[in-house]
Amino acid sequence: MFKGKKILGLIPARGGSKGLPQKNVKSLLGKPLIAWTFEQSLASKYLDQVIVSTDDKEIASVSERFGVKVPFVRSEELATDEARMVDVVLHAINWFENNDRIYDLIVLLQPTSPTRITGDIDNAIELLFKKGASSIISVCEDGYPPFLSNTLPEDGSMKNFVKDEHLGKNRQELPQSFRINGAVYVVYSDYLKKEKEFLGNNTYAYIMPGNRSIDIDNMIDFKLAELILQESL
Repeated sequence: MFKGKKILGLIPARGGSKGLPQKNVKSLLGKPLIAWTFEQSLASKYLDQVIVSTDDKEIASVSERFGVKVPFVRSEELATDEARMVDVVLHAINWFENNDRIYDLIVLLQPTSPTRITGDIDNAIELLFKKGASSIISVCEDGYPPFLSNTLPEDGSMKNFVKDEHLGKNRQELPQSFRINGAVYVVYSDYLKKEKEFLGNNTYAYIMPGNRSIDIDNMIDFKLAELILQESL
């Protein structure tokens, strides 16, 4: 609990994964990928409870082995590639409310972000109160400026591909851009129920360095996370 608010740490981990099959339980430096997020979240100063939302028996078994509860089984419709993460979180909020357990804040921690640290979780929560925000979303610097990116028509023409004010500039001369890194989301339950979105007019960014912003989607991401974590051990 922090500032009188009860806080739930929610780790979403479905069984299906096309880019890297069963990645959430794949061994990363001797323990399941998801276990890195377990350890970070359980060490938090502010999370009152940490749970896993999953549809997968193996993930549920691994979670309980590491001391993280799986209070319900996620439905099949919320475990597809098309399922929205906000709906997964709302499902958890509704389940707890139906069981007379109310959490003021939800901290969403994706297991594919093993290089984040406990400090990122706690600092993001503190930032929410400092800013008087409705939600906090973690970001990192984008190494590929969007000002040099665009869609292409069928004929491949690059007419107006880059705006005139950005033409001929080196990457270092362009404005610094940021991207959502998927590591930490902090949001008020009531806000999420009303808006059905994490990002809104009263959302603020929690900025993280690139080496703590790895989001594993494929084997290249996995190997990069492995190298970064090896250096930190």
